[in-house]
Amino acid sequence: MKLIRTLLLAAVATGIGASPLPALAQSITVDITGGISSPMPIAIPSMPTPAITPTAAGDTSALGRQVAEVVTNDLRNSGLFQPIGPSALGQVSFPQVTAPDFPHWVGTGAQALVQGFVQANGDGTITVGCYLYDVFAGTEMTRQGFVVTPANWRRAAHKCADTVYTRLTGEGPYFDSRVVYVSETGPKTKRIKRLAIMDQDGANHRFLTNGQAIVLTPRFAPNQQTIVYMSFVNDQPRVYVYDVGSGRQRLVVNQPNMTFSPRFSPDGRFIVFSMAVNGNTDIYRVPTSGGAATRLTTSPGIDTAPSYSPDGGRIVFESDRSGTQQIYVMSADGSGQNRISFGSGRYATPVWSPKGDLIAFTKIGGGFRIGIMGVDGSNEKILTNAWQDEGPSWSPNGRVLMFFRTAQGSGKADLWSVDLTGVNEKRVPTPLDGSDPAWGPLLP
Repeated sequence: MKLIRTLLLAAVATGIGASPLPALAQSITVDITGGISSPMPIAIPSMPTPAITPTAAGDTSALGRQVAEVVTNDLRNSGLFQPIGPSALGQVSFPQVTAPDFPHWVGTGAQALVQGFVQANGDGTITVGCYLYDVFAGTEMTRQGFVVTPANWRRAAHKCADTVYTRLTGEGPYFDSRVVYVSETGPKTKRIKRLAIMDQDGANHRFLTNGQAIVLTPRFAPNQQTIVYMSFVNDQPRVYVYDVGSGRQRLVVNQPNMTFSPRFSPDGRFIVFSMAVNGNTDIYRVPTSGGAATRLTTSPGIDTAPSYSPDGGRIVFESDRSGTQQIYVMSADGSGQNRISFGSGRYATPVWSPKGDLIAFTKIGGGFRIGIMGVDGSNEKILTNAWQDEGPSWSPNGRVLMFFRTAQGSGKADLWSVDLTGVNEKRVPTPLDGSDPAWGPLLP
């Protein structure tokens, strides 16, 4: 599905946006460090429709409320906003979408206002309009329109939330994205583990594998059409690639050795992974299309959990070559290997931020915690404090981390997220237990 964006919604088609876009207001922004303690009040009423029209996903009036609710939940979950959602607000008329009653909204205590509309189009698509206003200044800050099939109305809602989030925080968007993870069920001694995929908020969930073989560590390709992961097919732990569209999987390296911990390069041309040969585990690289694997590390011990920098020039990984699990960085060809972690305890599962400025990791020592550090190992910060948190994965904008948490003695894991402040911690809903999340890039 392709979303069509426009900065100005067509006045002829909608009757909205006939006047030029006003100068953008500069009066309100969200402090992404202080916003958690003082989230911005923002009003999000139900989105009206110029004409109630049935669609395959419900009529346009019902969709207008559902879109507003998704926008409300997205912004609330960011921790930076205190939304006043459609259930607490009166109905907005269609003409008010571009002519808000600002004195009324001032009375609600909201600093910002999100309004919009849902309109059915003659070709079977719908248009979702999204407008952001500064309530006190009485000015429009931005607007955007999305043309989608009715089945993809949630994507338009996430795009609207991204528009608001980006305009008010200056951060990149992340709501219109998906997560692949390992869905788990069954007793601790006999867990069934399946690949599953969903929107970042838990919606549109579906299973990709049937659970006949255990799967671990799934990771998206940059194009999001394929997933690389480890599977115990025929009780042999090896790396596979799964095609999301066809449901077919193929073996990456056809060797008898154990291969695991795979990840795509940023350009999608290579897969980097670990392989155990003659009692030693090193990091290798192989073309995504298949072929001979190139060995990148040669030190005694276990080198694993490789993750590329966003530009593809470097790889961060964990190694116990010093006697304990620590974090190392090397060039993409394996040269220049340097240790960067020197704090107490052990370090595992490092992953490079999509911004390129931070590395997230699992800190082991008196429990398992999620932490971040600079790419040179400086400014280490621990973000969580539960009994067992591990396996961090970055949101597309590098502001939020998803990970999995296991309650003490339970053997059951759930997905959670935390932002860089370490304060806004949320459980991510899944139908069953979940582990090994991998947050994909923004959807196209």
